[in-house]
Amino acid sequence: MKVHFYKYQAAGNDFVLIDNRTAKLTLSREQIAKICHRRLGVGADGVILVDNDSEANFNVTYINPDGSQSLCGNGCRTAVELASKLGMTHNKISFNAYDGIHKAERLADGQIKIQMNDVDKIEEVFDGYSLDTGSPHYVKFVSGLEDYPVYEEGRKYRYHSHFPKGTNANFIEPREGNALALRTYERGVEEETLACGTGATASALAASKRNFVSPVTIYTRGGTLTVEFKVSPSGVFSDIYLTGPAKLVFEGDLEL
Repeated sequence: MKVHFYKYQAAGNDFVLIDNRTAKLTLSREQIAKICHRRLGVGADGVILVDNDSEANFNVTYINPDGSQSLCGNGCRTAVELASKLGMTHNKISFNAYDGIHKAERLADGQIKIQMNDVDKIEEVFDGYSLDTGSPHYVKFVSGLEDYPVYEEGRKYRYHSHFPKGTNANFIEPREGNALALRTYERGVEEETLACGTGATASALAASKRNFVSPVTIYTRGGTLTVEFKVSPSGVFSDIYLTGPAKLVFEGDLEL
């Protein structure tokens, strides 16, 4: 079976996207793993199927290399860019994803801005914070982030019994100007990635507990993201927006 695909990257988070409106593919876990394999396939942090949707401009199905699904903030931004390329969007952009319908905007500078769902709870656990931004995240402030053992420490939290469904692990360090440096170990990828959109969002919200204010600039190893939000007196986060780049790398055909 030959499949046409588009390879996108968003701040170094890379994805294989497929226009699934007519193909109607149902990919097996083995096929997903093959596509994502960096030696035997295209190579990616995940696969995204873009489909028609009855409630929004399009639907986004994000699949991790291990076959699991969740919301992927950076992946959704690449889907917005592809949907625009395919003529699926209008002036007001909306898409359906793992956790419901989201609004999006293509900015004049080429960046993609998406609205995230409200977050009503941040749990203080161990020496960090746990919250769900469409995917579960643990966020920890550290020193010496550049040399921090993200893989080893990330796996400890990823598989900790406190998180029965697993979690992503984010390690952050303050930078000048209401900014954070971020490194993330991603559940489902089971490796450190160059960026994580839901992780950047979780990190900015968690950092508000330490007097960071909106908007927060997030420096990842693959690029820069921005997170905006409002927080109510009761601690509910709303009007959450994730903004960053989304670029087409190449497109081609893959034999599965």
